[in-house]
Amino acid sequence: MGPRQSFGRATIGESEQEGSGLDTFPMGSLGSFYMSCCLCVNLGLLCVVLVVLWNWRWRGGFAWDGTEAQFNWHPVLMISGLLVIYGLAAVLFRVPWGWSQKKLAWKLVHAGLMLAALMLAVVGLQAVFDVHRSLNIPSMYSLHSWVGMGAVVTFAWQWFLGLVGFLLPCSAPRLGGALKGIHVWTGQAVLMLSLAACISGINEQLFFSLDGVLAKAYSSLPAEALLANTLGVLIVAFSIVVFGILSKADWRRPNANTNDEATPILLREEAI
Repeated sequence: MGPRQSFGRATIGESEQEGSGLDTFPMGSLGSFYMSCCLCVNLGLLCVVLVVLWNWRWRGGFAWDGTEAQFNWHPVLMISGLLVIYGLAAVLFRVPWGWSQKKLAWKLVHAGLMLAALMLAVVGLQAVFDVHRSLNIPSMYSLHSWVGMGAVVTFAWQWFLGLVGFLLPCSAPRLGGALKGIHVWTGQAVLMLSLAACISGINEQLFFSLDGVLAKAYSSLPAEALLANTLGVLIVAFSIVVFGILSKADWRRPNANTNDEATPILLREEAI
């Protein structure tokens, strides 16, 4: 295998600066990659549309006044940020169009999207805690709340490690290499925790709302339940596609041979 064909084990010479990135992509895989990316984006958008529709049509819309309408921001922001934006940002480095460009720009876009996702998740948590405090509802007692908080805390820790290990000019030269495995592992953990939190949250909300007294019973599968269940299936499908893209070794961005210990970590091109 020549140096221009290696994926993460050897260098790719000058193709990082001069090639389009497509010449290093496995033969026959480009179409599959872009089909997977298209499916990923469309599933993510459908998840956002359905969670907004659910809370607008059946849960009373949106507000920020300590009522249940404020609570409706919680599922919208958590699914949009902690799952969809997070998942799309995770596959960003797989896009071959960017392989020929400086990785620093893509790192900054990746970090920016992750920060936006984290901020949405924090606001989503604030929404639910405000409502619980206003209505005297206990917090952090359910499995859903434990898993969801674990996802946000792990996410915040991962983002901080990524900032320290891959973006700050003052970072120790060997720190990025030491943190790379942890960064990747925690990223996968966050996505799994987010998936579990979203699914359990949807189910919990349906059991609370469709109790057979104030609304039709969940077991009778009213229209709201059908839509929310469909949302859950789409969330699972989105997560599967994201994991599939990330697990494909041939779709990983090749490393450039610039990991010189004398080079400031911000300027090096190591893969994340």
